[in-house]
This record gives sequence, structure tokens and C-alpha cells, in this order.
Amino acid sequence: MCVRIAVADDLQKIAIWDPDEVTILVDRGTRPHDLIREIHAILTVDLGAPDVPGAGLHCYCGEPVRLPLALSPTSAGAPAL
Repeated sequence: MCVRIAVADDLQKIAIWDPDEVTILVDRGTRPHDLIREIHAILTVDLGAPDVPGAGLHCYCGEPVRLPLALSPTSAGAPAL
């Protein structure tokens, strides 16, 4: 099962791994650069996903991890999500 990304309000961190739901919860209002860095760290360090520079975010199974449209750096024109 691939990792999903979901938005939550009032988290104590930028991103939190929820193993029960196989989901990374991300705090609404986080700057895209910080968010990508945190998600990348969870995927590669905590979950053992492959770390291929320039290849984007990948699940531990090797499949690309898709950000919800509201979190996509290409669609977020504002400095915060």
C-alpha cells in the first residue's frame, strides 16, 4: 500500500507519519519548501524509501507519492499552504 498525503489543522509538527492510516499528515499553512523537505525526510529516513536526487518523492514501495492539488508547489502561488 502506498503512502498518502493528507492536510490537517493545528499539528505540532510540519508533517507526521500515521502508520495506522499509511498517511503523512501535513500542517495546513506550511511553506511548500519546508513541507517537501519534511515529507522527503519521513519517506527516506523513517520509511526507507529510495532517495533518487531529482526524481521527486517516492513511497517505500518505489511508486511516486502524489501531493494533493492544494499542496502541489506548482499550483500554490502563495508562500504558505
